[in-house]
Amino acid sequence: MDRLALMFRHRSILGVAAAIMIGVGIVASSGIAWLWALALLGIPAQMLNEYNMHRFILHLRPPQRQWQFDLLYRAHYGHHDFPTNRELFFAPDFVVFPALAINFVLVWGILALFGAAWAIPGAAAIVLIGGGTTFFAYEWFHSTAHLPVKKTAVERHVTTLHNQHHFRDFSKWFHVTAGGEIIDRAMGTAIDKDALKSQQRIEFIRTLGLRPDDPRLVAARHRFAGRYGLTDDEITRAARA
Repeated sequence: MDRLALMFRHRSILGVAAAIMIGVGIVASSGIAWLWALALLGIPAQMLNEYNMHRFILHLRPPQRQWQFDLLYRAHYGHHDFPTNRELFFAPDFVVFPALAINFVLVWGILALFGAAWAIPGAAAIVLIGGGTTFFAYEWFHSTAHLPVKKTAVERHVTTLHNQHHFRDFSKWFHVTAGGEIIDRAMGTAIDKDALKSQQRIEFIRTLGLRPDDPRLVAARHRFAGRYGLTDDEITRAARA
């Protein structure tokens, strides 16, 4: 219950919960019973979306302009910089809501292009219900991986792989949702057990390759300190890591 309470403090979670309910209403009002099954397609689709967003957007090369860097820091860099800060566990709304809207329009457009009269409820089933529910699973497993709580066997497995992303090689293991490791293995971003024995930890791992005292990092830490409860001591230690 503590994890659920933590999750539902964030606007992105509340927004996706609302999107799921809207999706349920759209599909229910369509009167087409088999559309509910399309929600299952949203599971692998969202897992692939999770991987692509994490790898190709959230791990973009650090911008030179401070305002752009600050956006990326809030979106993801800050989470790597302070991986135990609970306020930085969850994807921000300026990432989640545009992605949700783009995915909905994209699926609706594809279905409409093929002449599906049920394009809108179909997109609602796939993106809002299936994708939204899978997003919840992502946030659950991600927060669990970073919290010192009792974990199930599946949660421990996810935590082990996610810790490798944070503390061994940030260019590997981009999945978080249970089962998503299939995508990492298919895309060549997994670390196998043999390689793990010999692979050294990447330099400046917590700052994604940047020097910890990089002026952009220092400025971003100070900018977000009040919002995320970062103390002066934490900021000072982060610059020395």
